[in-house]
Formats: sequence, C-alpha cells, structure tokens
Amino acid sequence: MAPPQGQMRPGRQLAVLGAIFIVLYLLVFFAAGASGGWKERLEPRLGLDLVGGTRLTLEATNTVDGRPPTSENLEEARQIIENRVNAYGVAEAEVITEGDRNIVISLPGENRDLSDVGSAAELRFRKLLKATDGSGVLNAPVPPEAGAPVPSPSGSAAPSPSGSVEPEVTSSPSGGQGGMAPTPSPDASAAEPSPSAEAPVVEGIEAQRKAVEEKVGAEAWQTANGLQAPADLATDPSLADKLKPFGELTPREVAVLPVPVQYNVPTIGCAQLDERPPASIKDETQQAVACESGIKYLLDQAKVLGTDVSDANAVLDQTSQWVVSLDFQRSGQEKWTNLTREAFNNEGQACEASALGQDGKCRVAVVLDNRIVSSPEIQGVLTGSSQITGSFTQADAAELAGNLRYGALPVTFEEQEQQNVTATLGESHLRAGLLAAAIGMLLVIIYSFFYYRLLGSVIFLSLVLSALLLFGALVFLGRSIGFTLTLAGIAGIIVSLGVAADSFVIYFERLKDEIREGRSPRSAVPRAWVRARRTIISANAITIMSAVVLYAVSVGTVKGFAFALGLATVIDLLVVFLFRHPIMAMLARTKAFLSPRVSGLGRALPPRTEPTNPRTRRVKEA
Repeated sequence: MAPPQGQMRPGRQLAVLGAIFIVLYLLVFFAAGASGGWKERLEPRLGLDLVGGTRLTLEATNTVDGRPPTSENLEEARQIIENRVNAYGVAEAEVITEGDRNIVISLPGENRDLSDVGSAAELRFRKLLKATDGSGVLNAPVPPEAGAPVPSPSGSAAPSPSGSVEPEVTSSPSGGQGGMAPTPSPDASAAEPSPSAEAPVVEGIEAQRKAVEEKVGAEAWQTANGLQAPADLATDPSLADKLKPFGELTPREVAVLPVPVQYNVPTIGCAQLDERPPASIKDETQQAVACESGIKYLLDQAKVLGTDVSDANAVLDQTSQWVVSLDFQRSGQEKWTNLTREAFNNEGQACEASALGQDGKCRVAVVLDNRIVSSPEIQGVLTGSSQITGSFTQADAAELAGNLRYGALPVTFEEQEQQNVTATLGESHLRAGLLAAAIGMLLVIIYSFFYYRLLGSVIFLSLVLSALLLFGALVFLGRSIGFTLTLAGIAGIIVSLGVAADSFVIYFERLKDEIREGRSPRSAVPRAWVRARRTIISANAITIMSAVVLYAVSVGTVKGFAFALGLATVIDLLVVFLFRHPIMAMLARTKAFLSPRVSGLGRALPPRTEPTNPRTRRVKEA
C-alpha cells in the first residue's frame, strides 16, 4: 500500500543525509590538496583580514606606446590584474587603484609571490636565429664544427594528429651550453642585425643610450657597436678589457642597448637580460635577444602575437605534464602555419647551426614579455592548435593561461613594495564576530527550548548538523576553488541563521494549526509539512537568488558575503528536507510527543479528560 501524500520514509532520508556527511568529510580529509595532520586538514582558507597576507604596490610607468598612463589605462590594467589573481576561483583578492599611477594588490596567505602579476603578458612567437654563451663570463666561445649536431636546451616537438606542438622538454644547467657560438658563413649577413634594423627611437631612449655610453666609455661603446658577431676573445684578447664595462650595467641600462650589442658583447649575460624592465622587447617588427637555460639567443621578428590567440587553458598532455593549450583565431592560425613552415624548411638558412634542434630543424621560441617560456623544434607544418610546454606545475600553467586569456596590460608597471600584512585587527574582529554569533545562537537555542520544549531539540540538532556541513564545505571549497573566508563571509553565515530560524517557526506553527483543527499529532505532521514546505522553499529560494545577484554584480569582499550567504542557505534547505521533517515524523510516533508539557505544542493539543455520560434531555412539559 502506497504511503499517503506528503508522508515519507524517515530512515531512508536520514541515511541519505548521513551518506552526504560521510562523503563530504572524506573529501575534506583525503581529497587532493589535503596534507598535514588532522588539524591542518580541518583548517578553512582564511582571508587577508583574518590571517594576514601579501600586499604589492605597482607603479605605472608608461603605456605600451611610451606615453604617460591615463585614468582609463589604469582602470583597464586594474581589471586585467584582478581577473588574473581571481583566475583560480573565489580568492577574495583586493585590487584597487591608488592615486593616478599606483595599483595595490592584496592577497590572503603568507609567502605569496606576486612579482609576475603585473607583467605585461605580451606573447610573441619568434624563430631562434643564433645562440651564444649567456653566462656573462669573459671566456672564449668555442664554435661548433660545421655540420656537427649541436645540443639544444629544449627538446623536439612532433605534430600530433590535432596539429599540436608537443615538445619533450629537457633542462640543462645554467650556463651548461656556454661554448656555443654561431658558425661564420658567407650567408651570415642575411641574419645579422644591423644598426638600421633597430627599433624606432622613442622619446627618452636616445638620452638613456647617451648616458650608458658615458658610463662604459667611448672606446667600449665604439668597440661594441663595431662587432658583427659575438666577440671571439681567443682571436683578439684585447676585447676582454674593452668590453668589461658592459658587465657592470644594470638590467634597465642593458634594455636600451641596440640588439646587436646585447647579443654580441659576451660580458652582457642572461642575469642582466632576464631582469630587464617589462616590454623591453615588445616591438614585434624588430629582432630581439632573450635567454633560456643560460643560453643567449638572437630572436627573429615576431611572426605570431598573443593577439592572434583566441583562448588559452591549462591542461594535462598525454604524458601527464601540465601544458598551456592555445587556440588561434582564423588569421592567427594562418600566421602560425606560415611560421611553422618557415621553421621546418629553414627558409633562407636563417637559423644557424648553433640554434637548431636535435633533428636539424629551426626552433620557435614562445616569448612572454622578456623571457623564453619554451622553444620547441618544429618537425612539421602545423595547422591546428598548439601547446606551450615547460616544467609547469598546475599553478604555473593556470597562471600563464590566465595571463594570456585576459590579455596584455596596456601599461607597464614597476614593483614598488611587497610586504606581509598582519591580521591583528582582523583577529580582534573575528573574536568579536564569533562571540556575537555564539551569543545569538545560544539565545535562539534557549528560546526554542523554552517555547517549543521537545521540538527545541530538533532545532538544536538541525543547527549543529548545518554548522558541521557548512564547515566541511568551506574547507573543501577552499582547496578546490580557492574560496577564502573573510569577515564579510562570516557575516553572511550569521545572516543565514535568521533564514534557518524562520523555517522552524513556519513549520512548527503550521503543525499547531493542524492540531487545533482537530487532527492527531501523527497525521498533523505530514499535513503541516506539505503546507509549510512551499513557504519554506519560497523563502530560501528568494534568499539564494538575492545572493546570486549580489555575487554577480559585486566586487571584493561583498562577493564573499554573497557566496557564504547562498552556501549556508542551500545547506539549511538540505537539512530541512533530509533531517528536520524525517525526525519530526519519527517523534510523532512517540508518547512524549502527545504530552503538552513535553512536546511544546502546548494548548494546541486537546486536554486529556475522562469521558462523561451524555446528559439526557428532558422534554419540556406543556
């Protein structure tokens, strides 16, 4: 026989709630990201205002075209940086503008490296033309024998069925390739940078170069500009003393040197080149110099740019290594195909032996800002999507994909200050907030036991279960999507406590109404649930929708408030269906539930009186 409408099987629904509870805490203790002892595994991710964190101040220098930044440029850069730091989920990052040049970034947690968050993230694909020693030490380079295979710091890339670049990347010690130098050939001039090929001089560059010339001296400057290839100190030992001053230049001073000087002067090493200011080699129409694994490379013009990429994502390749998958736009895909064709055929013999891969094919460097991310050897003409490979962790790949996906910054920044922020004020606020929440919950429990008596235990157990489920969810979401609990989030949880209390009142008062209408407590429970259920769902649904809208349109810590409010309301709704009503159906079958003094139903229950004999009516005499 089917159960009446509105009736349920309490044991089954309580079992479902128990299964949810067990699965959630198994994820808390044993899911990916859980480490340390039991105490560490039960710690939620706390925000900057509770545990402190890292604060970085970036100062805008110029726009990408060399002009002073405007307020519109600064706001665009702020939005891009905010998207980058929030790419992992709800991280409660705070990114604000300060004055007319500064952007301040605040992230919760200690030991966070924010040095790359303000990078321009300008992606360039350039062929490797030449290679030489990048150690910056005055040793004579040993040119490779003609026709002999030259080791490469990067592996090779074979086209996959989808057309992806999948290089097998191997690492080498810094400076390990320090004997590599280009082999002179009659056709070398075709790939030689010339002074006429320098980037157009923008305002201020000429003055900076003049200052560098005065610093190194006229003799060193003339000698460096006269080099047509990396200086061979074995042939002319006097070059060592003449070029020595270039090793004392700062990265900023090295950045203003002509491309041939940066490449040909052996005392300019990778330590200086890697630390050049952002956007030092952004001009895609000019050749450039960059390093990888201690090797200094001369790079061709950029034939494919970051703007040709339509999407970027961090994925695992077939070897379970993290890579960044790139999808090109239609015009960008054509450029990429042409570039891989040039590299595969080594058109014009532009790539010299020192820069070729293991199979004698040209390599294409993936250059992000001033650094080479990877340089796979092209072993086929690629017509599909590609992958940027390297020794990436999941976080590194996700960060790079986010930088490329959200675009390059319109302004170049310099890091001014990075400091750790203590949470002394936040701790006092946290203690006050938790004390207020504890007092409020205690008052609710005392009132519920005073007014509802036995039913007060249902309220108490429901709140305990909701708190345990919410705590487990906060811990798990902190590891999985980066949700960070802040003071605003705690406020959202406290507000949700009022929504939970409302659902109790609606249900219990509806139950009293059913009993007053003459129904027994056992039959009144399912009927009261059917009538109160719609009201409870409507009230919680409105709260959840409000939280969703607030989360969608808000920024900063308000997002944390909305997220915590919505999460706590959903969990309360789950407890209402899987615990509160089932436990009420079980209590309705007990004798204590029928006692007005114990159950808390009070005057709603009919009084227990002994039946009396009905009175006989007397017929009124005429």
